Parts: sequence; C-alpha cells; structure tokens
Amino acid sequence: MKRNKMTRRKFVAGTTGATVGAMIVPRHVLGGVGFNAPSDTVNVAIIGCGGQGKTDAVELVLGGQNIVALADVDFGFVDREVADRTKVRPPRQFPNMTEEQMKRAQENAEKGAKEGLKLQEAYGKAKRYADFRRMLEQQKDIDAVLVATPDHTHAVIAKTAMEMGKHAYVEKPLTWSINEARALRETAARKKVITQMGNMGHSSEGAALVNEWVQAGVIGPVKEVHVWTNRPLGFWPQGIPRPGKPATASAASGVGGISGADNPQGPQGAPQGGPGGGQGGPGGGMGFGTDWNARTVNRALAAAMDGDYPVPKGLDWDLFLGPGPEVQYHPIYHPFNWRGWLDWGTGAVGDMAAHLIDHPYWALGLTYPTSVEATFTPWGTDLKNVRVTYPMGTHIVYKYPARGSQPPVTITWMDGGLMPARPELLPDSVPLDPGGGVIFFGEKGILVHGTYAANPKLYPQSLMEVAAKVPKTYFRVEKSGEGPQAGAKHRMNWIRAIKGTEKATSPFEYASRLTENMLLGVVAMKTGQGKRIIYDGEAGRITNVEDANQYLGREYRKGWSL
Repeated sequence: MKRNKMTRRKFVAGTTGATVGAMIVPRHVLGGVGFNAPSDTVNVAIIGCGGQGKTDAVELVLGGQNIVALADVDFGFVDREVADRTKVRPPRQFPNMTEEQMKRAQENAEKGAKEGLKLQEAYGKAKRYADFRRMLEQQKDIDAVLVATPDHTHAVIAKTAMEMGKHAYVEKPLTWSINEARALRETAARKKVITQMGNMGHSSEGAALVNEWVQAGVIGPVKEVHVWTNRPLGFWPQGIPRPGKPATASAASGVGGISGADNPQGPQGAPQGGPGGGQGGPGGGMGFGTDWNARTVNRALAAAMDGDYPVPKGLDWDLFLGPGPEVQYHPIYHPFNWRGWLDWGTGAVGDMAAHLIDHPYWALGLTYPTSVEATFTPWGTDLKNVRVTYPMGTHIVYKYPARGSQPPVTITWMDGGLMPARPELLPDSVPLDPGGGVIFFGEKGILVHGTYAANPKLYPQSLMEVAAKVPKTYFRVEKSGEGPQAGAKHRMNWIRAIKGTEKATSPFEYASRLTENMLLGVVAMKTGQGKRIIYDGEAGRITNVEDANQYLGREYRKGWSL
C-alpha cells in the first residue's frame, strides 16, 4: 500500500490542534535539551529587522525558530542595532535600589547581551533582501512573515504574504488606515492563515486579570474609561513643520499656525486659506505681541532644519517611501521618527492605543463606537500649509452603545502629557503614572492599570479581596521568566498557533477591529475640531460627514497597490 508523504511544509500549513498533539515528538526524545524537532520549527522571514523587529526576532530565536530571510531598506541601521544589542550595558540605577536589585539588573544586562549574540548569529545565517517582494518571489522555504516596518507598509507587505499562503505577525498598529485593516481581516479569513498583531500586552497576565475582574462584575457596570499616554513627548517629534525654506516671506506666513483644526479641508487635509485668521505677527494685522508668534517660530524652525541631505549609503529611500507619497529624504524621518509624520505613521494613538485601549475594548466586549470626536493642539505643516505632523497633544472621546445588560460606555483618550483628573477613590499615596495607564469607573469601584495592563489594582482596596475569589477563566500565555517584569511570549504564542497547539491571542479578526477603533480617532482629528463623526462599522463608512470618508484610506503612490 502506498504511504502518503507528510512534508514539513504541509505540516506547518495544514495542521490543526486535533492532529498536532499526536505528531509532535518531544525534543528530549530526539536530541536532549536544546534540540528542536522538525515539527517544533517554523521558517520565518523578518521584514523590518532593526528596531522593534529585532526585539520580536529575539523571542523567536530563543524559542528555537528558524530565521531564514531578512528584508529591510537599511541594513546598515539593522547591523548597528543588532551589534548594540550584544553589548553589556550598565544597568539603570534608581533611588533606594537594594543590593539584590542591583545584582538582578546586572544579570539581566548580561543575559540581554547573550541573547543579542544569538540574534546576531541567526541574522548572519539568513538571506538578505532590500525588497520584500523579491524575497517572497524568490525564496520558497518561508512559512511565515513577521512585519515590523513603519506603519504605512504593514498592509501591502502582510497582504502580499498572506495571498501566498504565509502566516503573518504584524506589529501594531496593524495598518496605517482603516480600509487597510479591513482588507487584512478579509484576506486572513479567506486564506485561512494564522495571524497575530504585535500588541504583546494582550497576552499578559494583567490583561487576563482585567478581563476576569471586569466580567465578573467586581467593580460593577462600567460607564466610563479614561486612557492616557505621554507619547510622543520625549520619544519622537510631532507638531513640527516640514523642513524647508520659503521662496518668499508671504509663502510661509501660515507655516506652523493653527492648522487644520477649524478651516475647511481639501483632499487629505490641505487647508483652504491660511490658519489662525490674523492672530498677530506677520500677516496677522491685529498688533498683539511681537513678530515672534507661533508662525514665525515655526517658519524659522523649518528653515533651520532645511538642507540638501544625501541619502545614506545602504538606505533604499524609494523602498522606504513604499505606497506613501514622494518626499525628499531628510534625517529627521528615519529611523523611528516617522511615527509622527502623517505620510508614514499614525501618531501616539497608533503607537500606544493597542497597548491601552485594547484592554477596555476587550474586557467590555466593545465593537464599533456610535461616535468619535477629537480636539488637539496645532498640527505641524509644510510651506503650503498642508498638515504633515500630528499634534503634540490630543483628547479623543469614543462613545460606545449598550451591550445586552451592560450600559453605554465613553472612553476618553489623552496623549502628549495630558492626564485625567485623579479619581476620588484613588488613595493619595497611589500615584498616577505619567507614562500612561487606564482607569475603569464602575458603580462599585475603579480598576487602574498601567500600559500593557501592567499591575492592575482595584479601589476601594477591599475589592482586591473580592477579585481574589474570581476564577481564572482566560488562557495564560507562557511567560519569559519569573516575577512581575517577565513578559508573555506573545510571538511564540503565534508560532504555537501555527503549529496548532494554542490559539493566537490577538489574531487579525480581533486586531483589525481594534485598529479600526484606534484609527477612528485619527480620522476624527483630520475631520476637525468641533465635529463628531458617526461610523457604520458594518459598511465601513462615516455616515454624517461625507468628506471624512477620504481619511479612511488613501491613494497609493504609482507602482504600489493593496
């Protein structure tokens, strides 16, 4: 009788939880500690390998996965980042650190350097490509891709890979636009691939506890949630002008003013007419203050940053731009600072809401908001007064409908250093973390946690005794070590989901909807202050402000498509 041959590729692509348990051979049976059976290993391509990509890749390497290919537009940056990861850095010291804490910090620094060496070795064995499209066309042994590029290329990369049957892990935010998020959800479902968004706090112990406590009614029905982060403050620039020198003084009279907030908008937010309406200084005409108003300062800043900077050797700037608009290279954009620029990033909401709004969205069983409204500090503009960088600070209000017996909920988002008022139930001795956090307001009390659902606490403190009796009903993802600082192995959860032994905690079916909610805040910002948008989530349309629908997506640069 002829026996069917089970290839490794068929195994990785087609296994289910029911069959995998019988097929996986424990590594200790075959080769002892450190040996990886073929069924333990997934061939992964890393796309965007230097910044967050290297952090993601470390977990895969330590988990015994095979990094077979790398795609990046700037391998000079990648190699510098990886080399830096191999160095033992003096641990940070904090006031009142004990000798034991110092010892543990030093051990962690040495451990991190050893992990960096393993990453460097793995990267050294992988094939390299500048263009991910060529990599996917040429290299046939890739089972899955991990995408950690700037936001604006997430969708085109992930969709291309999934259409080829590759499993996909994509860093947060899942996409640059709402339309892209919906496209990835559809593709993942149609191709039946295993997916995960890189909001690692979703796999944390804190996230599971928040869900269990809220859904057990420990704090009672929740009607209000406050969410905040200090981003972009101290991390990347926002609210700044595009580098450039005006041909004439009049050409720049509007640079850096109150852009886009209250003026009619053209396509993709180009204001019609100068902002501010004569608030003094050059072109103002009202005689308030000196000529050194906000416009003058921003014009001077744009000119000071201007320069004919050559593209660094090894950086493929055209590939960096990808589907985004044509923009001349400047060192202020890359690496990392792209987050604050509308061309490539999604601002503080896109960066951090996946680690913050995620938890009330999940715990409260929310879907789409009934309305979203935003207010904010000035946008950064270019010489034509088109918005180019996100405001330094934003305040966004999401209103959600009732769900069964649960009441309507209002989530208020703040960033750029803005923080909510202290709740009455929060003891004076408990600080609110300026870096970020979440407060659930229930009828019986409040739940407070940090970014990534870290360190959840209940007040009044007597509620902690109630919470201790709540059953643990949510799946716990394996942690990277012991103690409160040990993170969940979110990337390995995706790998195990590929092999059928676990379910991915943040698949695109969930993550795309969370991303839609996050980016509706960006759409509300672009729509303008004093306006409320109403979103039909089933249709993917804004129903009350027709012009706002242009912000759900954008036209790609020539040569790129989704």
